[in-house]
Amino acid sequence: MSEPLLPFQRFLDTYRGDVWRMISASVPASEADDCFQETFIAALRAYPRLRRNSDLRAWVLTIAHRKTLDAHRARARRALPVADVAEHDTRASAPAPVAGARDEQLWSAVGALPNRQRSAVVLRFLADLPHRDIARAIGCSEEAARRSLHEGLSKLREVVPA
Repeated sequence: MSEPLLPFQRFLDTYRGDVWRMISASVPASEADDCFQETFIAALRAYPRLRRNSDLRAWVLTIAHRKTLDAHRARARRALPVADVAEHDTRASAPAPVAGARDEQLWSAVGALPNRQRSAVVLRFLADLPHRDIARAIGCSEEAARRSLHEGLSKLREVVPA
């Protein structure tokens, strides 16, 4: 007979899908596994101090959001290797998207949004969080979360045609 599941194991089983969807939409695939693991390691460390009446889903998505921000910041600090510095022109426009690559274009546009807007869009449409929980996750007022979501969607509409 096996041992009963630990409370944290049930928590992990319940919320890992939501966390994975949010993280995989927020960071490149090469960083998603690390962010996922770091999220649940941080959650495991804090779990014993958690209040019993806490909204666990919003809590773990807040941790995941912070881990994705850490990944974006770390990526921004890394040097980009180029063959010849003279050939690397940062003002060059991005190539036109390939036909049928609308999803890739959309996720690329989501990834290019400022942190707060990207997080608001991801938390709303992938984690299906209400504005109140989005505000709690990104550390702002509910009105600011609504505004970030609105501005993010407006930028996405400009970049990705309907």
